[in-house]
Amino acid sequence: MSVFASLGALLTQIADALDPFFGASATAAAIVLFTLCVRLVLHPLARAAARGEKARAALAPRMAELRRKHKNNPERLQRAMSELYAESGSSPLAGCLPMLLQLPVFFVMYHLFTRSGGGLLDHELLGAPLGGRWADALGDGGVFGAHGLVYVGLFAAIAAVAGWTYVRARRAAASAPAATAPQEAAVPGMPNMAGMAKVLPLLSFGTLITAAVVPLAAGLYLATTTAWTAAERAWLHRDRDRDRDRDGATPAAAALARGKA
Repeated sequence: MSVFASLGALLTQIADALDPFFGASATAAAIVLFTLCVRLVLHPLARAAARGEKARAALAPRMAELRRKHKNNPERLQRAMSELYAESGSSPLAGCLPMLLQLPVFFVMYHLFTRSGGGLLDHELLGAPLGGRWADALGDGGVFGAHGLVYVGLFAAIAAVAGWTYVRARRAAASAPAATAPQEAAVPGMPNMAGMAKVLPLLSFGTLITAAVVPLAAGLYLATTTAWTAAERAWLHRDRDRDRDRDGATPAAAALARGKA
């Protein structure tokens, strides 16, 4: 039995257990519950990513000093930064690798939710077929038809999460030192961290486009995992946000004051 068939069978069993509570929408509820369970299992990876971000924030003042000291010698700068990361036991990619490890799991789930795994997409959410798309709903009653309203609610939830994520990211960027962000992009041999920091919050809005073209089951998965990610990051970075709101300290300064919290 393939992994997709196995997951489809598992979701069917969860839906059967939820049927007394959700009726015809039990499979939709099973998708949400299963997605939350998978994200909970992957939570240690997110914690590792958060620790990596805090470690880099704590090293930011020393990194800035190295850039000033070796600004005319890129090779020496790269070597000095590598030595600093080795000394601190951190890595410039510490926050990225745990997230990359989640991709295979997400691929399996997304594949399942965009294909009829074990009859998964034959069920409904408030009357809207889980295997249907927004275009189908528009052709069957329009935006405010019975099926269209399900998508309106889904899009509203995704947009709310995306907006919240974007606002939090802008606040974090505004509290960072003006001279630090451009320098982050100048690390020899490293990805453009400053550019990534600007682009990543916008990806949440891209989820709206994806949800509009994939089956409703996949849209439920996207809405659930996006909401989890936003809440998870807010929880893991609550100390940074509290320090910023209290005295306007930058994340790097706050982390340094806590001694690599």
